[in-house]
Amino acid sequence: MKKLMLVFSMMLLFSFGCSTNPEITTKSTAPYRVGEWLPSDQQTLDQSAKALVQRTKASEKPLLPVVQEFKELIENDPELFMLFNQMFDQIPDSPKFKNDPTGNPQIQDYQHMLKLINQTLTAAPEFNQTGLVGFPINAAIDWPMGTPAGTSAFLNEKVNLQLKKILDQWAVFLSSKESRHVLNDDPENGWFGCDAMKAMPNFAEDFVCDPGKPFYGFTSWDDFFTRQFRKGKRPVASPDDDSVIVNACESAPYRLARKVRQNDLFWIKAQPYSLNHMLDGDPLSAQFERGTIYQAFLSALSYHRWHSPVSGTIVKTKVIDGSYYAESLVEGFDPAGPNDSQGYITQVATRALIFIQADNPDIGLMCVMFVGMAEVSSNEITVYETQHVKKGEQLGMFHFGGSTHCLIFRPEVKLDFDMHGQTPSLHSNNIPLKARIATVIK
Repeated sequence: MKKLMLVFSMMLLFSFGCSTNPEITTKSTAPYRVGEWLPSDQQTLDQSAKALVQRTKASEKPLLPVVQEFKELIENDPELFMLFNQMFDQIPDSPKFKNDPTGNPQIQDYQHMLKLINQTLTAAPEFNQTGLVGFPINAAIDWPMGTPAGTSAFLNEKVNLQLKKILDQWAVFLSSKESRHVLNDDPENGWFGCDAMKAMPNFAEDFVCDPGKPFYGFTSWDDFFTRQFRKGKRPVASPDDDSVIVNACESAPYRLARKVRQNDLFWIKAQPYSLNHMLDGDPLSAQFERGTIYQAFLSALSYHRWHSPVSGTIVKTKVIDGSYYAESLVEGFDPAGPNDSQGYITQVATRALIFIQADNPDIGLMCVMFVGMAEVSSNEITVYETQHVKKGEQLGMFHFGGSTHCLIFRPEVKLDFDMHGQTPSLHSNNIPLKARIATVIK
């Protein structure tokens, strides 16, 4: 998953709907990529985001206070002022980079970037036929982020603290009733329109909702996003067998790594895991050295609550504030969003840690890590230390977008993983929540 990490799932979707417009077609297009943060369909990209960018350019709307603060931060800090100017100057002078990944003319400076951010803070994501929540900020700064200056700027602590403030304000809107306007049956970009229902078949049967009520009974965009499965839709695999570990999220397998190092060069091409950095220097990290990590990601249409993979006691929980738009520089320029940096961001993005002492002594202490990505980085933990949880019970949730997560095991734990007939990759498919993901080998 290349490109940035953590919070914001802003909007502006690439609408494509039920129309028969011959200029909008999915024929002969590339397959989706895991995570689906930005459309892999170039024709969708070409049709998307243009209205927002045009409105942004023409808008005389004053910057909201939180965006004005960002402007002042950039302009009053010599290093940031240099970086936010250089990131646009360092974009290669090539026809490929004249447009951003959405097909719009590439924005030329940070002032326009700020206007675009300002425009998104009072809007909710619309549906598009690719099933992707729109990433207008990510898309607009996709090329600048891939430059050396962009890499430095979006790892800067002061920048990420301000981005957190911006995203927190956006979250307030997404939790309000005003954000429900996209929960309609518009055939092109309504979340209950014909295209959306094709992408989310059996929605009313699978999720707790009431199609007879306005907005299907959801009170806000966030209420819709964090929707719950109806009882019985995702049964726990082998509930009485503590040797069976279940899938913590409705997610697609991305990577399985063994003999993970305590400290490693996570910024290099292979993006190896570096436990000390992933776990923010926690003293418990040493127990997982040379252990196993399973990583999987959630797409924009996935269920976004987290569930315990084992029965056990919550030992420790922690939310780590990190970066939102950092990416691995070695991946180069990539329009696919955070996809290709999925391993890298586990070390630097905003993330939540939940350490669990499993009831099964052959598992012992394990850690579940939930990582926010790009405009999608709000991690809410709903369990507390010393609490005992049963396998399959809720641990927390992501808000406002998709993300990635890891199961981390000690080296003594011998596991037989079940990938449900597929190999972990950027093109794998979701394994159901609470389905068997591994079995302990004695």
